[in-house]
Amino acid sequence: MYKPNKVSAIIQARMGSQRLPGKVLLRIIGKSVISHIINRLGFCKQIDEVILAVPDTKDNDILEKFAVENSIKYYRGSENDVLERFYLAAKENNCDVIVEVTGDKPLIDPNIVDLAIKRHLKENGNNKFTHYIPDSLPIGLDAGIIDFGVLKTAHENAKKNYQREHITSYFYENPDIFKIISIKPPKTLKNPGLRLTLDTIEDFKLINKIYSDLYNKGEIFQSREIFKLIEKQPELKKINSHIIQRTVKIC
Repeated sequence: MYKPNKVSAIIQARMGSQRLPGKVLLRIIGKSVISHIINRLGFCKQIDEVILAVPDTKDNDILEKFAVENSIKYYRGSENDVLERFYLAAKENNCDVIVEVTGDKPLIDPNIVDLAIKRHLKENGNNKFTHYIPDSLPIGLDAGIIDFGVLKTAHENAKKNYQREHITSYFYENPDIFKIISIKPPKTLKNPGLRLTLDTIEDFKLINKIYSDLYNKGEIFQSREIFKLIEKQPELKKINSHIIQRTVKIC
């Protein structure tokens, strides 16, 4: 089994959002969305550190302030060239294996993340990208695990705008260069028709309801508990079921 020096979670966080501006600082039961993401990642047994990758524009100064006040590592870089920002955040912090996390995942599940990391580390070498098979999990619960060498190669070679805006696009398009590991979640975690990401006000209403019903300070609720809640209250799923997930255009 490949054993890196450390496993780092890098969260892409920014105040700009076309559908829901400032969503990472929206409050859910008294805490910001970004605080909940960091808290849930703190329950991952395989993660050694959490880093925020924040744009260097003025309207994102508030996220630097948040990081400083909460003693969170952070890196500031290009807002539009997300691949560069992510890569330089990893380089500056001497990252070996990176968990890619976005600021729209306040329900990220530590168990799902840990399963992906364990699978990633079973393979030798440092040129790997591990991901869950698309549409096998609810939107908002997936996780990607990236070796630093993969990130470096993508940064040096990705030329198209969408490849710079969405860091995994270059990985998927070059399976001959990288070792791509596609994994299936356990059957108990499969619920692909469920939307648990934060991109619209409807998403926020659903997530706020989930936290209101399940959250206990100092503890963490898991995906299975969310599924059970929605089974008991099926009307919850209707809150954001009409939202169309935006996809990356490959051209």
